[in-house]
Amino acid sequence: MARGLIPWIWLKRPVYIQARFSYLHMKYLFFSWLAVFVGSWVVYVEYSSYTELCRGHECKNSICDKFRKGVIDGSACNSLCEKDTLYLGKCLSAKPSNQVYSGSWGDLEGIIKCQMEEDPHYDLGAELEPRKESASFNRPTKGTSMEKFKEMVFSHLKAKVGDQANLADLVTLVLGVADSNKDGQISLSEAHSAWALLQLNEFLLSVVLQDREHTPRLMGFCGDLYVMEKVPYVPLYGVSLPWIVELWIPASLRRSIDQWAAPSWPRKAKIAIGLLEFIEDVFHGTFGSFLMCDVSVTGFGYTERHDIKVVDAKRIVPEGAFQEAMRERRCEEDSDCVYGRDCLTSCDLTKHRCTTEVTQPNLAKVCSTLKDYLLHGAPSDIKDELEKQLYACIALKGASEQMEMEHSLILNNLKTLLWKKISHTKDS
Repeated sequence: MARGLIPWIWLKRPVYIQARFSYLHMKYLFFSWLAVFVGSWVVYVEYSSYTELCRGHECKNSICDKFRKGVIDGSACNSLCEKDTLYLGKCLSAKPSNQVYSGSWGDLEGIIKCQMEEDPHYDLGAELEPRKESASFNRPTKGTSMEKFKEMVFSHLKAKVGDQANLADLVTLVLGVADSNKDGQISLSEAHSAWALLQLNEFLLSVVLQDREHTPRLMGFCGDLYVMEKVPYVPLYGVSLPWIVELWIPASLRRSIDQWAAPSWPRKAKIAIGLLEFIEDVFHGTFGSFLMCDVSVTGFGYTERHDIKVVDAKRIVPEGAFQEAMRERRCEEDSDCVYGRDCLTSCDLTKHRCTTEVTQPNLAKVCSTLKDYLLHGAPSDIKDELEKQLYACIALKGASEQMEMEHSLILNNLKTLLWKKISHTKDS
């Protein structure tokens, strides 16, 4: 009986092996097909995103067409359109309307920014000028005198930064930038470019802080395309990863990677001191106060010497313009009174209008961004005091009666604490 079963078992075994082989073969084919499908989908999405976000040739063609027609002029126009020495390189755009590229201008590296489309929204400002006006380069009109253009600039800046005793000095700075060939005169085409650029918060801030070390240098412009000094290390901290990786990586692992890739603690302290100094530059500065409405690490970078630089100032807005815009905004709840990511006011339910005072000052938002970055690896002899100062900083309220005094006290305490710890090191 047993002997009779043996041939039957051997007869069944090839069938079993064949079935298992077919299963493994189908499994392999399925996962291969899945990998090809997912890979193709990723490539398609990336390509679609790239073609939508990165249209440097359209930007250049549009700007150069207006330059050749004599509509616009600027210090970068000849290099971009005639000599081809201003080159648009890697695409860094995050929005289709705001084209951003790394590039080179002769032997210099820079970041090139170009406004591509009409924006249906309005920029913050008392006049609430639509972007389509600046993009069409139709102001000032033909026949406008130099004195009249100067009055236009004065009125625009007054609406942006408020009525100040030194407003005339800011007008002089703007007109100095507008005179791109430095011949002492501003042509109509130069005025078109300057007026378009004045609608952009980032350009205004670069003029206001052009002599400060934490603002990248404005290298040149053509129409509303402008070239800024390149900042070597961006973002402020962390590692830039492909979005498909970001989807799958756990938050805890992401934080560990960011901390691992960060500079040594003394260098982090120097970077933090620079950011605190920038807060001083924009808080009751020479030409008024500015509000930081998107305090994210991607908006800042640093140099080889670990000096902080602002790389994206679109959401750093004049306080006067912000308050005027909020005063006119209707609301039903506090969440209706937000600009950018970080500038929040409260809703006055009796009037259904937003109030004008931000709930958190710039310093509190910056401390919140720096907290984990600074505390990780901090020397044990200052870690407790540093944590205490950072939490006191984060607790600052914008509408507090003592806010300005508390603001100055905490800012100075943080700078002093960090500086004392690194002043004797080579990193200082």
